[in-house]
Amino acid sequence: MQSFTVHTGVVATMDRANVDTDQIIPKQFLKRIERTGFGQFLFYDWRFQDDGSTPNPDFELNQPEVKDASILIARQNFGSGSSREHAVWALDDYGFRAVIAPSFADIFFNNCFKNGVLPIVLSEDEVSEIFKLAESQPTLELTVDLETQKISGGGIEYSFKIDPSRRHNLLNGLDDIAQTLQHEELINEYESNRSW
Repeated sequence: MQSFTVHTGVVATMDRANVDTDQIIPKQFLKRIERTGFGQFLFYDWRFQDDGSTPNPDFELNQPEVKDASILIARQNFGSGSSREHAVWALDDYGFRAVIAPSFADIFFNNCFKNGVLPIVLSEDEVSEIFKLAESQPTLELTVDLETQKISGGGIEYSFKIDPSRRHNLLNGLDDIAQTLQHEELINEYESNRSW
């Protein structure tokens, strides 16, 4: 898993509440067995017109200013719906390193930490302020610092809180398997001393 320490990136805004995992990555694209390649299908039904290949000129992520955005700002309850981990894989594969919203669906929130994407909860007022900044500065860049737990840029600075163990894992790029492998010596010792 890619570590997350400090990231500066262009902000893309999604002024929608209750964005669910079916919209983040529609069901027909869940047949892949790898964790990669899902970015091309991110928000597929919104990004493309009915022919499935022509970009929808009205969709937020299709605006040229946010072509290389890596920080997504959304409204409350982002990631609701089914528990598919593919939703986080699609965001990551598309290039998003952080998602900022007033609230997240629990399973989506947990899946982010397991896949190197930082979900940040800010207040409704703070999120609204970022939306206003992005409207006035179409190529707004923010810096997300996980070490100090601060977001800054465009004249704002906000603090956020991350559970210490999750923060440690992201800073060090540790997914569940990597966490376990930190104890490989002890595991091997146990296995070699175990009587069958």
